Amino acid sequence: MPELPEVETVRRGLEQKTLGREIVGGDVLLEGSIAYPISVAEFLPGLKGVAIARWHRRGKYLLAELFNRNNNNPGGWLGIHLRMTGQLLWLDQQEDLQKHTRVRLFLQNNLTNNSSKGDRSQIQELRFVDIRTFGKLWWVPPEAEISSIITGLKKLGPEPFSLEFSVEYLAKQLHKRQRAIKTALLDQGLVAGLGNIYADEVLFVSGIRPTSICKELTPQQIEALHRAIIEVLQKAIDAGGTTFSNFINLLGINGNYGGVAWVYKRGGQPCRVCDTLIERIKLGGRSTHYCPSCQAID
Repeated sequence: MPELPEVETVRRGLEQKTLGREIVGGDVLLEGSIAYPISVAEFLPGLKGVAIARWHRRGKYLLAELFNRNNNNPGGWLGIHLRMTGQLLWLDQQEDLQKHTRVRLFLQNNLTNNSSKGDRSQIQELRFVDIRTFGKLWWVPPEAEISSIITGLKKLGPEPFSLEFSVEYLAKQLHKRQRAIKTALLDQGLVAGLGNIYADEVLFVSGIRPTSICKELTPQQIEALHRAIIEVLQKAIDAGGTTFSNFINLLGINGNYGGVAWVYKRGGQPCRVCDTLIERIKLGGRSTHYCPSCQAID
């Protein structure tokens, strides 16, 4: 599943390619990909004629802020969650459809984004491709509160790079929990956007074994964990995310972080620091990787 660095990579690509462009049409090839409105017949008409003002990321959600270019009034929101295998591709409209294309949005060039008059009628396409079909799209009308429609937003904890995500906050939250730290880090209510890949990486960098109990962590360990979360996520964003299975960015390019991962998907391989073989266990139903030497204290 794409995690915060992959979703942030896509968000940045969308910011570069789609701002100011008007949605002039589209096609829904799989009705199950639309989470709201319930009637698919309302989804495309709701989006048609509005333009994209800005892309936001909240946890693993992509949120396009929309506006009406005729009167500059709000146009609602387009929400997207890639889930396990979702991809967004920016393509010329005439390009052949990928096998698992689920939704197509047609966007017209604008003249306020360094476009020439010759590009006025050019239409490009934002294409949602999803093999497993768990990904979802929402159109939130301008009169609606976004979290009342995309209800998962209400359950998210603070963003890792926000002021709210402090060492004090993390310590307070972890000392309430009698569970393994790896399992806790996957809880989106603790910190938004962290997933299985980067939880393993963060625990390695902080020197904490995944099975360590949250409330037993020392202040020094929690401070190291907080620092590692920010460091690892920033490094992964800088690398364009991780491609271990099917993640690609908006232009179809793989992320580069996977090649330098400390432990994730490296079970049985030597640790990059001490040469001890990386171990793989199941924890909370998820594959978990760690170095028995560098993460020695449980």
